[in-house]
Amino acid sequence: MEDINNMNLDLAAVVRNEFEVSGEPMNRYSPLALAFMGDSVYEIIIRSIVVQEANRPAGQLNKIKVKYVNAAAQAKIIEYIEPLLTDEESDVYKRGRNAKSATSAKNQSVNDYRKATGLEALCGYLYLNGEMDRLISLLKKGIEVIER
Repeated sequence: MEDINNMNLDLAAVVRNEFEVSGEPMNRYSPLALAFMGDSVYEIIIRSIVVQEANRPAGQLNKIKVKYVNAAAQAKIIEYIEPLLTDEESDVYKRGRNAKSATSAKNQSVNDYRKATGLEALCGYLYLNGEMDRLISLLKKGIEVIER
């Protein structure tokens, strides 16, 4: 297994540099902007795991992915990892959880949906801040609760 601390995981910085976009200071991003980014980051991590576990038809891959990419699963993950968060990470999560979203939960509880939005905000924050190693470490621990 590769040592995660020796891997260059700051994709956000590569994108900023190559596409010549400045980005914003971290405290200027709204919690919903962070969640918007984090939704994709979380999904790509889960899809990467699912696809690399087994080469299967897309329909089967999607069924496996949905086990992890839904508000209830994401709520369980954040509940499990919340005690591991730093004060700053906890603040980002809570800002995302408490943000008023224009969209609503579809077939999910409002509480789970809000927690999932908070998790996505945390994912977006860590990604944009160049802390993918921290994000991967937290999600690895959190995913364990779904696999039980």
